[in-house]
Amino acid sequence: MEPFRRLPGSRRYPPGREWTLLKRVPAFWFFGSALLVAVGVVAWWATPSPPTAAEERALLLLHYQLAGALFLHWSLLLVLAIGCVIVRVMKGPMLVADQYPPLDREPIDRQASRH
Repeated sequence: MEPFRRLPGSRRYPPGREWTLLKRVPAFWFFGSALLVAVGVVAWWATPSPPTAAEERALLLLHYQLAGALFLHWSLLLVLAIGCVIVRVMKGPMLVADQYPPLDREPIDRQASRH
């Protein structure tokens, strides 16, 4: 037994830009993350061998900023992917779930037969 039944006469809409974006999310994730990590590695590598306290503080601050940018990048891509999935589901055929009448009330057909 299927949990949802397809509504008669409903149709599936053709995929649009959401499908293209959804397929590109892994590439955006990889290249964006790699770019931010590469900036951090290059900054660490370019720092002189015995860094001064100011240079060490600046490098640490840069790494914190890059970590924040990395988590922002990931969360924005997650929101984008969720939005694409929602649009994809909404473009599908209309589905109807089974009725589950409330347990504290009598069924509607019995109420109508009393009056």
